[in-house]
Amino acid sequence: MFLCRLFYRPAWLLVFLVATFSVAPASAANRAKIERQFQTWLKQVIWPQAQAAGVSQQTFRAAFKGVTLNWELPDLSPPGSKPSVPKRQRQAEFSAPAKYFSRGSLDGTTAQGKRMAQQHRTALRRAEQATGVPGRILLAIWGRESAFGRAKIPHNAFQVLGTKGFMGRRAEYFTEELLAALQIADAGHVSPGAMKSSWAGALGQPQFMPGNFLKFARDGNGDGRADIWKSEADTLMSIAHFLAQHGWQKSRDWGFEVKLPATVSCTLEGPDQGRPISDWEAMGIKRVSNRPFPAHERAGEGFLMMPAGRNGPAFLVTPNFYVLKDYNKSDLYALYVGHAGDRIDFGSGDFTQGWTPVDRLLRSDVAKMQETLERLGHDVGGADGLVGFKTRRSIGRWQQANGQEASCFPDARLVKRLQR
Repeated sequence: MFLCRLFYRPAWLLVFLVATFSVAPASAANRAKIERQFQTWLKQVIWPQAQAAGVSQQTFRAAFKGVTLNWELPDLSPPGSKPSVPKRQRQAEFSAPAKYFSRGSLDGTTAQGKRMAQQHRTALRRAEQATGVPGRILLAIWGRESAFGRAKIPHNAFQVLGTKGFMGRRAEYFTEELLAALQIADAGHVSPGAMKSSWAGALGQPQFMPGNFLKFARDGNGDGRADIWKSEADTLMSIAHFLAQHGWQKSRDWGFEVKLPATVSCTLEGPDQGRPISDWEAMGIKRVSNRPFPAHERAGEGFLMMPAGRNGPAFLVTPNFYVLKDYNKSDLYALYVGHAGDRIDFGSGDFTQGWTPVDRLLRSDVAKMQETLERLGHDVGGADGLVGFKTRRSIGRWQQANGQEASCFPDARLVKRLQR
């Protein structure tokens, strides 16, 4: 799962739209055949499960009235199709992290976030008191996910979830989400025809998947309903409840930009290499502001996070950073939320350390590099073409083992060498 934009491109889309696959062209006759199979699947597979979950036939019929397969969705594997090949596409979030923090994005989110902080201060205060999650974090997520409710959410949720449940590569997951969406409609939270979603099936202003709506949506304005479509107060309370239930620690911040001495290796990055912040201090790491770390943070665990390796800013993050990643699995998403929240509430400026330009890489080439590193015994977190923390530090460890200075980020020369 970015800015106060007028077009719809939510945060999780930038993270998860890295796994699109080409679907071999199908003849009209073949598509018609598959369409008939889809309608049969709805009746013979989905309806019995929906009925067992308490969904009425009236709701079921309304949800799927006029619904057909959406062949334009990514990550599909139609019945009878051959295994498809990942598109050779560039992924801005992972090959050029600086793009994620564009001037327009940050300035838009900050300016609108400040206005929303004033407009919804009562709802924000109520959510913060109930959960301990700071209002600035709620605002940053709200702005990132749906431009504070202004983004257009175009898709029919039942078409999206039905298509992906029937012929998506994560069919079991999307089938569960489809059943959850039917339960939402049957409970009267929103009419089937009004249940719009993203291309992945996410709903409403906080962009909850249906299953997360059932678990985490909460009433924020006291009317007894959890309306994430039209109620800003409910949206804020729901985001806050999600984060609280995933372990947000109200006594801690999300993280700090730091100065990383040359003597501290970038290979120490990751949530599995944490140590007390006071220990990081003893290694020579300081805040970029030169102010000391807050006293209550020094004994707490901190984790080195370097989304561009030595090509960008470095951070010591807290467990709350990884709670933000439970909302969206991207390091850059969590960093954006923390940074935008600080700008909204504290008036913070840009990161002190800039982003060094990096080579534009193809995801397919990065995946080949990862396969080589795996054969050499490195844990890169999967050869998926995405430069996550395991890949970054594996690169650094390989560089060190080969007498090179560790950058912990791929470049064209390194990728070429490790494709052999």
